[in-house]
Amino acid sequence: MLARKSIIPEEFGLPGLVSRLPRKPVFRDRVNKARFIAKNGSCNLAHKNIREQGRFLQDVFTTLVDLKWRFTLVIFTTTFVSSWLLFAMSWWLVAFAHGDLDQQQNGTHCVNEVKSFTSAFLFSIEVQVTIGFGGRMITEQCPTAITVLILQNIVGLIINAVMLGCIFMKTAQSNRRAETLIFSRHAVIAVRNNRLCFMIRIGDLRKSMIIGATVRLQVVRKTTTPEGEVIPIHQIDVQTESAVASNSLFLLAPLIICHVIDKNSPLYDLSAMELQCSDLEVIVILEGVVETTGITTQARTSYVSEEIQWGHRFIPIVTEEEGVYSVDYSKFGNTVKVATPLCSARELDEKPSILIQTLQKSELSHQNSLRKRNSMRRNNSMRKGAGSSGSLRRNNSGLVTPKVQFFTPTDGGQNLNAVT
Repeated sequence: MLARKSIIPEEFGLPGLVSRLPRKPVFRDRVNKARFIAKNGSCNLAHKNIREQGRFLQDVFTTLVDLKWRFTLVIFTTTFVSSWLLFAMSWWLVAFAHGDLDQQQNGTHCVNEVKSFTSAFLFSIEVQVTIGFGGRMITEQCPTAITVLILQNIVGLIINAVMLGCIFMKTAQSNRRAETLIFSRHAVIAVRNNRLCFMIRIGDLRKSMIIGATVRLQVVRKTTTPEGEVIPIHQIDVQTESAVASNSLFLLAPLIICHVIDKNSPLYDLSAMELQCSDLEVIVILEGVVETTGITTQARTSYVSEEIQWGHRFIPIVTEEEGVYSVDYSKFGNTVKVATPLCSARELDEKPSILIQTLQKSELSHQNSLRKRNSMRRNNSMRKGAGSSGSLRRNNSGLVTPKVQFFTPTDGGQNLNAVT
């Protein structure tokens, strides 16, 4: 038996209507991903299975500078003690070959007062450190001893130069200057000049300036090419207003670095909800030359999606007090909520009316809040006035009105009438 055909067309039936309804985008829970750059600027990267370890020994000086202090001090001490022992053995062999260790010999020695390995070790220290106490000294009888003296002086100078240079470079490393270059704890996205902008705040705690300071922004995310290749760390350069306007920053006071989210921005298609579910990371790199030392320094930080506040703006922290500009660093990272559309920058460009509606709603809500405040103040003032008048009535009711008697004489005699 054939099924009876329905009178209502299929496109107007319940399944057809449901299929044509606009569906809301489904957002997956964000998987916690390890950040590429930590908040303090250190790289969260581990090098494994390096087979050619000898490459590090080809650049010994950089390897010594990169080592931790405890390893550097151990190498420093070991190098000097080893050189002293090596040349102490050389002086002992010179004395042994010349026969100076024989107590019965009365001739001229190569080195006076070197009669054992201990005395040879002390003489080695005196020669390399150029102490010269005067008790032990070399004579002109042995050309071999003169050669050893020249070699020890040359080797000692080389060791001193390398070790002292290594310690100086470790104490004057550029990352030490970066400790006083600070970034805001959070980044913000808000409307500036009718455009959605990504903003951060940077500052320098020292009075000595950073010459030629530049700021670079990069977005790091995991992407997949159309060919199916997975790029785990895809770095995308982000343009900033400072980079477009000039070549460097004048970092005298804290500055707000602004990135306009346009069609060339990797944040162009992200809305407020999609940003919270994305796994992107924005890396900020501040570079410049230290004014006092002339060394190039670099400070780094990063912002993940949880650290980007949508619809916030940094509050001003620079004020003028008695002819001097003052910076309040206690409010360096403070933000305030502002009216911002929750849609992406692409939707905002396609429908500019969204921004106008958002601003109008914000203005209406601001006016309503002002009206509520004024009404609350008016009610409070009326209550205070009513309370004060009621207290006056109570105080007046407590007063007793005295009775006053008026005595009037009558015609017939001395009758008195009391009138109150």
